[in-house]
Amino acid sequence: MKFMPFNLLRTLCVLLVALLVGFIIVLIVSEDPLGAYRYFLLGPLVRMRRVIEWLHTSIPMVFTGLAVSLVFRARQFNIGAEGQFLVGAAGATFVALHFPQITILHISVIMLFAMTCGALWGAVPGFMKAKFNASELVSSLMMNFVGFFVALYFVNHYFRDIRAGFMVSYRFPATAWLPDLMARPRLHGGLVLAAITAGLVWWFLYRTKWGYELRMTGMNIKFAEYAGINTKRVIVYTQVISGALAALGGAVELMGIHRRFLWIAMPGFGFDGIVVALLARNNPLNVLFAALFIGYLRSGARIMERMSDVTAEMAVIIQAIVILLVTAEALFSLWERRRIEREALKGG
Repeated sequence: MKFMPFNLLRTLCVLLVALLVGFIIVLIVSEDPLGAYRYFLLGPLVRMRRVIEWLHTSIPMVFTGLAVSLVFRARQFNIGAEGQFLVGAAGATFVALHFPQITILHISVIMLFAMTCGALWGAVPGFMKAKFNASELVSSLMMNFVGFFVALYFVNHYFRDIRAGFMVSYRFPATAWLPDLMARPRLHGGLVLAAITAGLVWWFLYRTKWGYELRMTGMNIKFAEYAGINTKRVIVYTQVISGALAALGGAVELMGIHRRFLWIAMPGFGFDGIVVALLARNNPLNVLFAALFIGYLRSGARIMERMSDVTAEMAVIIQAIVILLVTAEALFSLWERRRIEREALKGG
């Protein structure tokens, strides 16, 4: 499905309204609102180091955004990308510290194992939905907490670096690091990997039989069943692929930035993926731009917090406004579609 110019215009209007509301809030709370908002809007572009920080912030959101958008396209839910992200990171930590240190092969095995862990984690809500018609929204949400504490358990008991002053894993060997695209400031290769992954997900969605079945199931599950599509299988493999994508994001974040497992709280990338998917209208290629936009908001908010009297929560406020406007727009589109269907039935 092509991203039509009218849809692009509507999305830009949503973003402009959100930014305008954000400025009004800054106007109320700041003694220097123009200066503060200037840091917010232009801060990430002033220095190359800040540009790299913006890109690094956006990379994990691409993977979780792809994970969520795939499930949303099938008219299902996946609120469990956060847990899958962390499970993938824990799996990546295991392979990074225990697999033989062979250049290139080490990175490949880490990514494959992380994706396998995420796929198995995503299979649980998918199977429960297909077999027992259990709400995948509830089950995937609960799996977040299970995944988080499972990851913490294994890191704390088997991979923990006791010499560090806080709970982190041992540092990954150099063969488990993603290659850098730039040395100073350092930009890791996860950016290229994210772009390639988005292209592959687009190809899967629009150029394969499985992607066609997924899209048909999302458009009208009853019609898909009537056409002979095994919708239960579609539900399961959609959740499996989604889990693998989110987990790959966790592995890339560790291999590219931190080079060890260090989270003792949920980083929030899985929940950011929901915002990215909504903003991208579940189009894999648009996920890249949506993730860059949300990442820009986060980077700008951090700079504004450092340089002015406005806290970084401003980005969360703008993000929430974007969600409200996008979902309200989707509601209006649904009403419009139903009106057209009623008119068509009357005409028949």
